Amino acid sequence: METGSKGPRFALTRFLLDRFILGELVGPFFFGIMAFTVILVAGTLLFQIADLIIKQGVSLGVVIRLFLYSLPGVITLTIPMSCLLAALLGFGKLSANSEIVALKGAGVSFRRIVRPVVAVSVVIAVFAFITNETLVPLCKKAAQNVMRYEVLTAQVPLFKRQVFFKEHRHGQLERVIYVEEIHPQSGKMSGIIVQEFEDGRLKRIMLAPRGDWQGGNWWVDDGKVFEISEEGNVHLLFRFKRQVMRLTLDPSQVEKTAMNPNEMDLFELYELIKISQMQGSDTAELWTMLHLRISVPWASVILALVGAALGCRPQRSASGVSLGVAIIIVFIYYVIMSFAQSLGDAGSLPPAVAAWTPNVLFFIVGWFLAVRAERFA
Repeated sequence: METGSKGPRFALTRFLLDRFILGELVGPFFFGIMAFTVILVAGTLLFQIADLIIKQGVSLGVVIRLFLYSLPGVITLTIPMSCLLAALLGFGKLSANSEIVALKGAGVSFRRIVRPVVAVSVVIAVFAFITNETLVPLCKKAAQNVMRYEVLTAQVPLFKRQVFFKEHRHGQLERVIYVEEIHPQSGKMSGIIVQEFEDGRLKRIMLAPRGDWQGGNWWVDDGKVFEISEEGNVHLLFRFKRQVMRLTLDPSQVEKTAMNPNEMDLFELYELIKISQMQGSDTAELWTMLHLRISVPWASVILALVGAALGCRPQRSASGVSLGVAIIIVFIYYVIMSFAQSLGDAGSLPPAVAAWTPNVLFFIVGWFLAVRAERFA
């Protein structure tokens, strides 16, 4: 009976401890959101806004809309930085007031102290990921439309030029399709060349001046088929008025290849990668971008752990010092991320390794600092 009565009291104690620790981090977190947003806006957006107003004479209303559309993307970038700053300031204050020493004296380990911070940062990371895959792409598309139609007054390209598709079977090249021009909205294409290979040798070539999308299939008109002999001689096999061309992409998929990957959500980006692979394009950069879209939000958890471990030192309690430390750490993180991304884009590193390298390195540093904090805080 006594054990049962201790259970609720113990749970209440844990709840109050978690609430107390998180209460020290809420203010610094939102301060970090505002501070880092101002830094990023002042460093990039303000110059673009000034250029639009002064040089191009864009109205203030259009500029304000562009600014508002840009904010969600900026804020999602500041979330990991804010988690770091919140942990630095919050734990710095707890350490400066000897509250961490008191908690450890009461038998509360640093691992237990930091647990609510990690748990909440996981929730924040999930929120940042969802926002980055829903709201941010919509805002980027809206901003792009404003730039196209109201600032640059340019028409969106209605066609895609010089499209290649490659098909392989059992590791060997089977067919190469080249289309000079495709109009995804109307489903029409022109300048079609199809090369068919057998055992690595060019066997047949089909030429057609035009084609279109009808009844769920691509049709080509007024074409010719040539055969290539082993000696390299070319002779006409037959002509045709109209026939089906086997192609796995429909016009909507072709249209997606003309979209900006930064304006896509994760599923659209994955589909673009598959389409690009069918076209025989190098997809290393797209794969790296996809993995980064997953890995970067989780920097919130890792940087929060680093900040909590560093914040245990009393000399980090000053907000100005903590802000400076946070900027330095974030700078190092993004330098490593940019370097690894470049290696991933170039194919020197597997895309997944390139995208997750900064998180892995900072997790190791955070774990080392947490072990030290466990021993000496």
